[in-house]
Amino acid sequence: MTRLLYGLCGEDRARRFSPHVWKVEMALAHKGLDCRVVPLAFTEIPEVEGGATKTVPYLVDGDHAVVDSFAIAQHLDAAYPDRATLFGGDGGRATARFVEAFSQTVLHPAIIRIILLDVHDRLAPRDRTYFRTSREAAFGKTLEEVAAAGPAERSAFADKLMPLRSLLKKQPFIGGDTPLFADYIVFGALQWARIISPQPLLDPPDAVADWFERCLDLHDGLGRGMPAAGTAEGA
Repeated sequence: MTRLLYGLCGEDRARRFSPHVWKVEMALAHKGLDCRVVPLAFTEIPEVEGGATKTVPYLVDGDHAVVDSFAIAQHLDAAYPDRATLFGGDGGRATARFVEAFSQTVLHPAIIRIILLDVHDRLAPRDRTYFRTSREAAFGKTLEEVAAAGPAERSAFADKLMPLRSLLKKQPFIGGDTPLFADYIVFGALQWARIISPQPLLDPPDAVADWFERCLDLHDGLGRGMPAAGTAEGA
């Protein structure tokens, strides 16, 4: 059986950058499940599986098709209970829900203001038009006006990580001694920035930076296998 995971790419179709798709890629690797990642531009998403979804990640796993990263993680734990757990039980699932809320309401809004123009500039030309129109409507400002606040967001970003930093001084992963889906939620957000923008978000020495390096090395270096923006391979 060939598992298909539809994910977002820029003009370089090999560079998958969606934070939500990275959560799923890490979750699949955690479970030891193979998949083929199908890269999509923003404007190609409506064509997936005959219009089956408006967003990615979208996983086709045999007879099951699942959209939304958290729903996919729940599906994987339910469908493959004999493999490593992503939640470690109901308590871990509830904790992951909290981490998801923290990531979506605190980390993502800050990160997008820092990397907004970098995202735009890495898209294919027809996607740039879509991205500019949709994001300017959402923000009520031009991309350039939003990006002007980026340096201030960058300076304040470390403070937003204080709860996570405090936790990671006591244990190696959010999940404890080993990673769980809660780790992949935050990893996806930081991997998004790493892949799309040369602007560093984390300044080592830092417990969160150390944790992120550990996550990049998980699953035979799956995350590190995607070059960072600004490197010779990722520029």
